[in-house]
Amino acid sequence: MNGVRQLTMTVASYLNGIENAERRRGSKLLCKWMKEETGAKAVLWDKIIGFGKYHYRYASGREGEWFRIGFAPRARGFSIY
Repeated sequence: MNGVRQLTMTVASYLNGIENAERRRGSKLLCKWMKEETGAKAVLWDKIIGFGKYHYRYASGREGEWFRIGFAPRARGFSIY
């Protein structure tokens, strides 16, 4: 299956490893809010923290799994998916 791979590192370890203190605090807050709103567990999808998941399949036959909502703490800000 194609798609972004889930990582074995824990979300907590990933968040605690963010060097910038403000970005780390913001990431933990976003993580808390998304978990509360979705009721889903946070999972790392490469460098993105995702909540929930679904299976997709294109007409071409390509298919994979993706998260329903998520975010990535980038160097210049947050990317919300």
